[in-house]
Amino acid sequence: MKKLSYILLLLISINFCQKGNAQSKNIKTVSGKKVSISHLESRIEHIMDSIQLPGLSIAIINDARIAYHNKFGVSNLKTQEPVTKESIFEGASLSKPLFAHFVMKMVEKGKFNLDEPIYYFLKDIFPENTIADDSFEAYKKITPRIVLSHGTGIPNWAKGKPIEIAFEPGTDFSYSGEAYQHMGAALGTKLGIGWGSQLDSLFLKEVAHPLGMQRSFYTWNDVLEKHTVKGHMNGKVNMEMHRDKKVGPGYSLRSDAYDYALFLIEMMKSNNLSPTLRDLMLKEHNHFKPNNKIHLETGQTGWGLGFAQKPTPNGMMHLHTGNNHDFQAYAMFVPDQKYGFVIFGNSDNLFPFLTEIEKLIEEQF
Repeated sequence: MKKLSYILLLLISINFCQKGNAQSKNIKTVSGKKVSISHLESRIEHIMDSIQLPGLSIAIINDARIAYHNKFGVSNLKTQEPVTKESIFEGASLSKPLFAHFVMKMVEKGKFNLDEPIYYFLKDIFPENTIADDSFEAYKKITPRIVLSHGTGIPNWAKGKPIEIAFEPGTDFSYSGEAYQHMGAALGTKLGIGWGSQLDSLFLKEVAHPLGMQRSFYTWNDVLEKHTVKGHMNGKVNMEMHRDKKVGPGYSLRSDAYDYALFLIEMMKSNNLSPTLRDLMLKEHNHFKPNNKIHLETGQTGWGLGFAQKPTPNGMMHLHTGNNHDFQAYAMFVPDQKYGFVIFGNSDNLFPFLTEIEKLIEEQF
């Protein structure tokens, strides 16, 4: 009798766990509307087929947890090798907000100062002609806070030319991946570890692994060699792989939608970084002028320390795009709704996918 009772209790327990772990049949949009996962996946596959999007990693956050994640398509159009749960994509400029979080973690630990000019750490290692002579005094005023909010006046990429600073740092907006590179070099120099694999290892220790991110790296390694999908341009496979040996804070992140969604959840819940510093990241530090092109085209109003900001009827949206041409990505979250959305694609036509999927799951950008 005791044995029979034990078996019945065990079966009840197993059945309860299975029900508790079962994936919901629906996701909620940012406004709370329910969409069936079967409808969502059917729509994803239809859009991918219609625009010839090779591969996709997508995640949706409801109630500050990952409510949906899946991967679709192929990692290589030529070989038709499928995207799998292990597949890793280039994050392009989604590198920037995550690296901003890493910077804030170093600030929290007293190892970096948001308002100390980065020139102090770089002055002895500058290659000749890095900064144009008439921009040198302005460059000396650039701080991590100004870099993270894109107020440096440095062009997006210098492309080997001496850097001309367009305005007094901290007085206007100019999106700059180049500035992020300088800040990363300053951080690595300040820490005494450079900006190669040791800086990436510190990122893994302080940010990625505490958040549960197991497929996110800034420098090349054996995991990436095995699982990184191929990029595509104009429907053709790009067989060249960018095997970065140095941390590229502005572009070199490899990750997927599930891992990046864990980071967005951290931005909502703040378990790894103090709420005070998280709030500082989400505060607007650079307000767009009325004639700002981004503002006029998208309705975004400014930049925090890492993310762009856009007021919406559902609350402030924090967002970032990524574009390495043969790889594109996008992430957003609305803290008021505990909602987030992430997509990674291995081609130059991910943004048409975003436009089409919005017709089902409401505005995401």
